[in-house]
Amino acid sequence: MSTHTYKKFEDVESGAIPDKMTIFQDCLRAFNASPVDAKKSRTLIARLLRLLYSGETFPKTEATTLFFSISKLFQHKDSSLRQIVYLAIKELSAISDDVLMVTSSIMKDVQNGDIIYKPNAIRTLARVLDGSTVHATERLMKTAIVDKHPSVSSAALVSSYHLLPVAKDVVKRWTNETQEAVLALKSFPSTNEVFVNDSLITQYHALSLLYTLRNHDKMALRKIIQQYSKNLRNPLAICQLIRYVNEILQNDSSLISSFFPLLQDWLNDRHHSVNLEAIKVVVSLPVTNEQFASAVLRLQFLLTAPKVVSRFAAVRILNRLSLKNPERIVAVNNELESLINDPNRSIATYAITTLLKTGTSDNIERLISTISKFINDISDEFKIIIIDAIKTLSLKFPQNYKSMLLFLVDILKDDGGFEFKNSIVEALFDLIYFVPESRDLALENLCEFIEDCEFTELSVRILNLLGNEGPKTSNPTLYIRHIYNRVVLENSIIRSAAVISLSKFALIDSTINKSIKILLQRIVNDVDDEVRDRAIISLKFLENYEETKSQSIVELTKPSYTYDLSILESKLQTYISGDQSNFVTPFDITSIPKISEDELKIIQLKNKTNKVEEESKSRNAIKADVDDKINQTHLEDDQNAELSKQHYIQELNNIEEFQNYGSVLHSSSILPLTEKETEFIVEVVKHIFEEHIVLQYNIENTLEDSLLEMVSVVSQPESEELVEEFILSIDKLPPHGKGTVYVSFTRPESTKLITTDFTNTLSFTSKECDPNTFEPFDDAGFEDEYQIEDLSLTPGDFILPSYVGNFDLAFDELINESIGTFQLSSNSIQETIDSLIEVLSLGAIEGGQVINESSHSLKLFGKTINGDRIGAFIKFVKSAKTGVTLKAIVKADDEELAETVLNGIA
Repeated sequence: MSTHTYKKFEDVESGAIPDKMTIFQDCLRAFNASPVDAKKSRTLIARLLRLLYSGETFPKTEATTLFFSISKLFQHKDSSLRQIVYLAIKELSAISDDVLMVTSSIMKDVQNGDIIYKPNAIRTLARVLDGSTVHATERLMKTAIVDKHPSVSSAALVSSYHLLPVAKDVVKRWTNETQEAVLALKSFPSTNEVFVNDSLITQYHALSLLYTLRNHDKMALRKIIQQYSKNLRNPLAICQLIRYVNEILQNDSSLISSFFPLLQDWLNDRHHSVNLEAIKVVVSLPVTNEQFASAVLRLQFLLTAPKVVSRFAAVRILNRLSLKNPERIVAVNNELESLINDPNRSIATYAITTLLKTGTSDNIERLISTISKFINDISDEFKIIIIDAIKTLSLKFPQNYKSMLLFLVDILKDDGGFEFKNSIVEALFDLIYFVPESRDLALENLCEFIEDCEFTELSVRILNLLGNEGPKTSNPTLYIRHIYNRVVLENSIIRSAAVISLSKFALIDSTINKSIKILLQRIVNDVDDEVRDRAIISLKFLENYEETKSQSIVELTKPSYTYDLSILESKLQTYISGDQSNFVTPFDITSIPKISEDELKIIQLKNKTNKVEEESKSRNAIKADVDDKINQTHLEDDQNAELSKQHYIQELNNIEEFQNYGSVLHSSSILPLTEKETEFIVEVVKHIFEEHIVLQYNIENTLEDSLLEMVSVVSQPESEELVEEFILSIDKLPPHGKGTVYVSFTRPESTKLITTDFTNTLSFTSKECDPNTFEPFDDAGFEDEYQIEDLSLTPGDFILPSYVGNFDLAFDELINESIGTFQLSSNSIQETIDSLIEVLSLGAIEGGQVINESSHSLKLFGKTINGDRIGAFIKFVKSAKTGVTLKAIVKADDEELAETVLNGIA
């Protein structure tokens, strides 16, 4: 019968939820009838189950009545009716009284029932038992666990999970039977692989139960892995065992070498699901390059697998790897390129985004051309993934901006939702902000976009961007026409944004001031209050600016600096929740550090290159849990470190001895000078003033019964140019107490960068004391010293990272040059780059993320605390014999400065 014919005779109310009371009454009549109609009873139980599954329930009295009425059907011989009876009993047992009354009937079916409904009886038995009655069924459950029929054995094993909360000690006594079920080979008389795997599902259930019983014991877990690693045939069971291996190795990476032969065997298993699970474990561990390469090699094979699901899983893993280690998967680029035209668009999208992550400047145009051919055939969700990849690529290779910009402009004209359009606009904003050469073309296309933009939020953001960037272009009047069109044609929110954007043109470019005033005077008569108010305020600003030429008005409209928002948020929270919550004392905004436009750009560039990948991963739900935790921890650590640094600066400013030092020009990060497990924990922060250097030593006494007095740090610089002024010591440091020692030095010349090393010795008088009251037993005590690590004053302590839109032009403007070649012991170019950026405190304009581990180029730029510019162009080459070799060209406004920074690389 055809589907159409079948639906013609279908009950029109078949999709409606049945009436509760009707079902109740019909069930009672049918189940108490003699003889029982099996077909009618099955239909009524099915309707009852549908009612219960939809969320409906019965009062306890009615549920109990139904429960015992259904239990009468145990006497019927129809196997299919007995199956559905057990489903109903399972559901009603949770809301009925005296359910234990049917235990004997269920146990009879478990022992001697038909194989068709015996598994159902076992599952139902686990639902009606409690802690006091489970002992009576122990023999039956043990027998069922080792039953030769896989459906019976699996039902018993799964039911054991449900019994753990009520009788864990009883289930533990079934461990021997569970182990036997893991090793038993239960199979149907069939050579079909699907049926064999189904028959072996008992291994998966038994292994999982065994792990639940023993996961508290690490040695027992290792024994399970060693015992069953060679005896499992079910792919699900093997995957589960691989997860147990991963759990052990994540907690103790020193065991990788002993477990890797097992992982290698699983990498070569005939089941693709096992391969993929083993690959995920290997790439998440700190393995050697050879071990990592073996996982990549297997991924390369899976990319050509005939099964779509295997190809999809493999390319998705590669996509995730490309976010962290793009250089390690370059070997699979040929296979990825062959997947670009895969019939499955999800696979093609992942392939192209992975190639974009691992691509070079040479193949960008070819990749983008390929994307353009199928971009219209995929959903908005996958288009956003591709756009994020393009955005990341534009930050890595700004010299190839034209092809990427044209691609973004083309797809901006396509239809799509807000998320899709917003991702394109974000990518264009980044191009304008970090690649100034793209500004004019990108702004022109954004102007065309807002002419027919259906999203108010995007129009407002673009108008704000036009107000900031439009006056910097060669023909600013071009954008004024588009902005004023918004005042005439759009809603009040967009008109308000357009007014502010117009006023920015007038304040920054005085040649068009008069024309802007005429336009604003027309807007004064707008029907909306907000638009009128903004126009009037803007006109007032323009009049004051013409009279005074005050720079403060320009700063108010378009400030040249911003505040550190994380510190501002922290200070505001402290202000609101503290003693000043009545707002009698005004908030001190001067305590918040200011960030210049160049400094802000380099911070944003660093954040973009680190976080764009995370945004892409979260959209695709492919981000590993471990990566989530690590990235979140790093982000929180960075924020906490910055807040701690600002807290130290505030404390420093409140000390009388430093009142006449002026403001802090630069502070280092918090550097440890001892291990966390030592008797005394010492950390240092370097503060640079105009004519002074202050070393702040944070000291913690971890001893239980020692009181320290007159605690100070003897800091000896190797350079004679630094002269010690004074030491502010700690009077008393009780057990587990913390304190701060300050050592101040004078700088010989405020314009000079000094690099030197300090030897540090902790000096104190130690007294044994009562650990509760901290009272010393002996007033005399004894003087002692504790050697701590040396401290280096590096060029980075005097440098702030800065951003330039055109590095090559800015680099050529610097005339003082120093060149050097260095041989480093590091085996990773990426680690070397991270170390250089930290030591030199220069901003990575280009090349901060390594694509090719054999050779790489890096461009760095920054300014000293006195405003002198510094640029560095560094080329890296890596070989197996010599490690990493680099050639650095450093240019600066001052010859000695360039030489000092070059020496700091070594």
